[in-house]
Amino acid sequence: MGYDTERFVGYVNEGLLCCICRDVLEDPLQAPCEHAFCSSCIYGWLVHHNNCPEDRQALDMSVLRPLYRYMKNDLNRLQLHCKNRDRGCEMICSLESIDRHERECEYSQISCSNAGCPVQIERRNLDGHLAVCEYRSRECPNGCGYTILRAEDTQHNCIAELRTELELLRSEMICRVEEAKHEMESRLDSQRRHMVQKESLLQNEIEELKSQMSRIMSDVRSLMAAERQHRQELEQAELEKRELMELLKDLQKDCRLNNTEGKKKSTNFRPLTRLESVKRKPREVTVI
Repeated sequence: MGYDTERFVGYVNEGLLCCICRDVLEDPLQAPCEHAFCSSCIYGWLVHHNNCPEDRQALDMSVLRPLYRYMKNDLNRLQLHCKNRDRGCEMICSLESIDRHERECEYSQISCSNAGCPVQIERRNLDGHLAVCEYRSRECPNGCGYTILRAEDTQHNCIAELRTELELLRSEMICRVEEAKHEMESRLDSQRRHMVQKESLLQNEIEELKSQMSRIMSDVRSLMAAERQHRQELEQAELEKRELMELLKDLQKDCRLNNTEGKKKSTNFRPLTRLESVKRKPREVTVI
């Protein structure tokens, strides 16, 4: 439904009236045939019809469009009285701002803000009503801090209310403690599993290190044995070297004696025999 034409000041162009309700357009929509309607009016019409109510041309919701801009501007400039004129409001404003004014109008009927109160009262009288409303809430005068309604004054018991609140707090605290306990146990289980896994990994690493150490010690012992064998061979070679040097010295001495005394056969026999005996000694060579 549109705005009642009686509320407007001055003449209203016929093109700004709804073709269905004949009131001034509210939330207007326009058909391709350029006839304009209130959105609620045309939607209600198209539920039962499929044509324009003015010229009977085929019409569907999908083809409805917003009002032309120049018509929208003309519509917004119209001046009208507040809907609370009968209650005393004398405000006249443009159609564009009427909704904002009526939401804040001191003469508008509103509901009492106290829960359970059925009273409808003008906004300007709300404060006076709240001061005497039997559904208004207030703090208990006995000091328990509980908010009560006047209708419940005779039933209010500070001790009972405090006990109820205490029980609620106790139940809430127990729930929170249980939740914290479960969360802590879950964390401890998770940490315990992590530590067990870590301990297993460390144990495996230790066993691997022990195995590597055992192999290294075995290799060291083998190297030490080979070193000892090599040293013995060097000592044996050194000993043979000294013996050969002594033989060479003896040969040189015998040669000098042969040159001086002429006893070649007798002097050559002994050193050659010693040299051949040295050559016949078995020699062992160890390959590392």
